[in-house]
Amino acid sequence: MSLPLPDRRGVLRGSLAASAALTLPTALGSAPAFARSGRPRAGWGVQTGDVTTDSGLVWVRSDRPARMMVETSATESFRRTRRWHGPLLGAGTDFTGTTRLHGLPSGEQIHYRVLLADPDDLRRTGEPVGGTFRTASARRRDGVRFLWSGDLAGQGWGINPDFGGYRVYDAMARLDPDFFLCSGDNIYADGPIPSSVTLPDGRVWRNVTTEEKSKVAETLTEFRGNFRYNLLDANLRRFNAQVPSVVQWDDHEVLNNWYPGEILTDARYTERNVDVLAARARRAFSEYFPMATPRRPAGRVHRVINHGPLLDVFVLDMRSYRNANSPGDQPTDPQGILGAEQLAWLERELFRSRAVWKVIASDMPLGLVVPDTGDGRPDIEAVAQGDPGAPLGRELQIAELLRFIKHRRITGTVWLTADVHHTSAQHYQPSRAAFSDFEPFWEFVSGPLNAGAFPANALDGTFGPERVFVKAPAVSNVGPAGGYQFFGEVDIDGGSGELTVRLRESDGTVLFTKVLQPGRVGQ
Repeated sequence: MSLPLPDRRGVLRGSLAASAALTLPTALGSAPAFARSGRPRAGWGVQTGDVTTDSGLVWVRSDRPARMMVETSATESFRRTRRWHGPLLGAGTDFTGTTRLHGLPSGEQIHYRVLLADPDDLRRTGEPVGGTFRTASARRRDGVRFLWSGDLAGQGWGINPDFGGYRVYDAMARLDPDFFLCSGDNIYADGPIPSSVTLPDGRVWRNVTTEEKSKVAETLTEFRGNFRYNLLDANLRRFNAQVPSVVQWDDHEVLNNWYPGEILTDARYTERNVDVLAARARRAFSEYFPMATPRRPAGRVHRVINHGPLLDVFVLDMRSYRNANSPGDQPTDPQGILGAEQLAWLERELFRSRAVWKVIASDMPLGLVVPDTGDGRPDIEAVAQGDPGAPLGRELQIAELLRFIKHRRITGTVWLTADVHHTSAQHYQPSRAAFSDFEPFWEFVSGPLNAGAFPANALDGTFGPERVFVKAPAVSNVGPAGGYQFFGEVDIDGGSGELTVRLRESDGTVLFTKVLQPGRVGQ
């Protein structure tokens, strides 16, 4: 088990918490009292992402042109430091930038601080903003603990200071995870945030609002503003300063249920070409998260994060390569939801993986029926299309993947997802399925982090799912004040290799626990 260093809680409650609080943008009335006049300022906090055994990415946003520099140390005193020279931050990236740290010691706590310097005089720096993270351990015995969820600021439920803001992040931080997997819908670009929402009992939910969240996002500026909106929350900024992220996207980073080539009929949009909107959203997404993209086309989301001998995380992109949403009843479907190239990549990387556990981070569920009725047609948004018979439509591609896992004897696959705004655990068993050429496996669902909660989706019997646990409201769009906000935890024991999944409520309460044994094909 990965254990926190003795002083880590003190760091988080002391210097880091103070740093995060002081970075609250001036629009909310809490500018740093000690900000150096005329010097670059990191008012949106810091983030780390895609951390491995010897590397990690550090992100920051400046308020003006600046040169990014990062200093790292083994201790919070920064008595001995190593300096990393990062990029020049300018308007072309909305003054955001990422610096890759490499050659780090494995399984160690890394303390870092970001300095922003005047590009014309590197001696003129703003107040440093600090954070900490653990590198993945190269020693199996140390274990791994991470969290996952998705769906933030959806359905008009934004940052409510009276509610404590995005307080789920404080509950997650208390578990001291090695990293957080965000399974998509990091923003709701198609969901304006009103100043208030009247709850069913007459109480009023009051949101922090911004200009960019007053309408659907269409311009690059508006997409960027959606990502900045979430960083107004102090809980999220504190969390980012202590927990690395692994981020993927789903539909709401662009708009609800989108697919490539779609032309909108939604009257809220003046730009109707979804490919244009998606390109702007992808650019903003890549600017606002630290994501490892070496040897990849710019903005590519799917990748493998190698987290030591116990874990590889396979981050999928079920948006960029999918075919058009349809009833999903076609008998052949070579493109599917992943696209042929991404499917080949996934099969190749799964076969190459030597990790004990292979977590497939899927931004959409496999056996839950997710309809798309936006244009009045009974189309399918995810994989399952409601017919419990032999695979059709996008199910054909998933059947091919499950068959590949079985026949290549790939062990330890576990599927994690979000998207449907409730939490559940499904076990897939060939003896219950119409398609049976696969080994049993588990799919766990979590979320939302801070969005509307919805009733549980129907199951499709094609792959034989059994819903072992579910918690969901009986009515649609229950806001955070009504509960039903969730995240999940994965804890891999370094001794036994057992993987324990815990489904938790937003305050950390454990709702369901499942222990999986290592070394089994599928699971």
